[in-house]
Amino acid sequence: MTIRVLLADDQALLRGTFRMLFDATDDMETVAEASNGREAVELAGTQHPDVVLMDIRMPEMDGLEATRLISESEDLAGVKVLILTTFEDDEHVAEALRAGASGFLGKGARPEELLDAVRTVAGGEALLSPTATRALITRFLAQPDPCPVAVHERLECLTPRERDVTILAALGLSNEEIADRLFVSPLTAKTHVNRAMTKLAARDRAQLVVVAYQCGLVTATGEPSTPEVLA
Repeated sequence: MTIRVLLADDQALLRGTFRMLFDATDDMETVAEASNGREAVELAGTQHPDVVLMDIRMPEMDGLEATRLISESEDLAGVKVLILTTFEDDEHVAEALRAGASGFLGKGARPEELLDAVRTVAGGEALLSPTATRALITRFLAQPDPCPVAVHERLECLTPRERDVTILAALGLSNEEIADRLFVSPLTAKTHVNRAMTKLAARDRAQLVVVAYQCGLVTATGEPSTPEVLA
């Protein structure tokens, strides 16, 4: 399957470089380019890309607001946003996750890292650059941003195993690592994660992480609320 990518960056030279990279890759193609956030939202609506490669600092509308509008649109439920920026500080990471971004990568990443990031996000996984560490994320997600009552109610619908995989996913474990921890197959771990996302109405793994922190499944220190899950 070819991954369809929309480029959103106010620097034409960067867009051209990214287009050449994606179009030279067998499983990717560039479907459109946007020079600001407003164009990115409009083109996402007409082109329905799999992934939007989104810069943060852009004129007319910044990348965070564009990400929020794309994530909140029911018509764009299948569109993932990968934030690519020079601003890898903790506040921008938290804002990007809250806006609905599925990934966050610095512009200093190598070409192969960017390609892998696009594949990861397109596949429904969450991706954060090494600079955007969990400690930084938890510090901001732990600040007042209450979990909606409706989400708290949906938490009650999780089975014990679904709650466990949600916690482990929030701690940064991959499906394979979750499988090893819980002594199940990777496919079973993925199934539990997907069911948890469905029950919590999380569009992808990144939103599942946000919900886990906001609703107290994982504490501000990055520890699970039920320590036995790490036993």
